[in-house]
Amino acid sequence: MENTTRKPQAGWIKEGQSLIRTDVFEDFASAMQWVNQVAALSERRNHHPDIDIRWNRVTLKLTTHDAGGLTDRDWEWAEAAVVDLGFERVDVISGRHEVEKVAEGPISPS
Repeated sequence: MENTTRKPQAGWIKEGQSLIRTDVFEDFASAMQWVNQVAALSERRNHHPDIDIRWNRVTLKLTTHDAGGLTDRDWEWAEAAVVDLGFERVDVISGRHEVEKVAEGPISPS
């Protein structure tokens, strides 16, 4: 199942048997545009994160349900997202990772 020596990509945290990230956007419409980009990546990779949308905040959770935890598919999806979706900077706010994407997307909350 999981390679325990792997470290999460920038913006991802490992929580139990999942990789999780939260992105904060300017508004709901921007968050939904981002979710559509995540959906396109997921379809290309045939691997789909759990997605939680709370107005301008989108949380992605990667785990392979059939395998009961993290697998190479989860790690590879997270790595692909950093490249394909352009994640650039990580801030730690209130103990959670908040991610700013400089082009076309999330902003840090004020």
